[in-house]
Amino acid sequence: MTLSTFFGCLFISFGPVGTLFFLTVAKEPQDVIVLIASGFFWLLSLLLSALWWLIVSPLKENLAFAVSFSILFQEIFRYLYYRLLRKADDGFLQLSVSVDSPLRRHKLAYVSGMGFGIVQGIFAFTNVLKESTGVGTVGFTDGHPDEYFFFNSALLACCFTLLHTFWSVIFYHGFSTKKYIYPALVVVMHFVTSLLTLLNEHRTDPGIALGLNYSVLLISIGLAYHTTGLPFSNLSALFRVR
Repeated sequence: MTLSTFFGCLFISFGPVGTLFFLTVAKEPQDVIVLIASGFFWLLSLLLSALWWLIVSPLKENLAFAVSFSILFQEIFRYLYYRLLRKADDGFLQLSVSVDSPLRRHKLAYVSGMGFGIVQGIFAFTNVLKESTGVGTVGFTDGHPDEYFFFNSALLACCFTLLHTFWSVIFYHGFSTKKYIYPALVVVMHFVTSLLTLLNEHRTDPGIALGLNYSVLLISIGLAYHTTGLPFSNLSALFRVR
């Protein structure tokens, strides 16, 4: 039972982003490097958040306060990585996709966001996966709000890996076009989705936070697609029966 729980949650949490990685990133060595580097930047934001948590004592008492600063550090490092890619625009950046492709910048933003999301998902969900392989089935008690703890955690991890992927597309587009409403929306959505997870502290039905977070994910996907300039009518081709 524990192994089936482990692999089920693993595929739920990382299956979608893993599929995107193998279909759209893995074939391009330069994109893989960009992804790994962006993951490193997320780790730097985590390190800075941890140091800040140790230095500022109120953070140890108020989880919402700590989460808020963690979000700010993540967005700062997302911007710093954007600046790094901009510096490489005349060199390394052009190797990732065709120089003539109008989607060149969006592809790099997408890849760097995926790096953020994968590393964030690994750090946020690894301990849960580890517990799922232990003795018994912790988190599966009848009638308890956490009855499907592992399943809900896997869905949440999946949501955030995808959110970071599309957030970077929106974020980078905003700075590239000087439409700063887009980065502001990303920061707001990051705060909203992260703070919603704190509802679980109050024994709230986890389906509420999951439903709202996945609603934000759908909005983020729509915004990310909008920034590419492609018509939404093109999406119908994905579902057209040939």
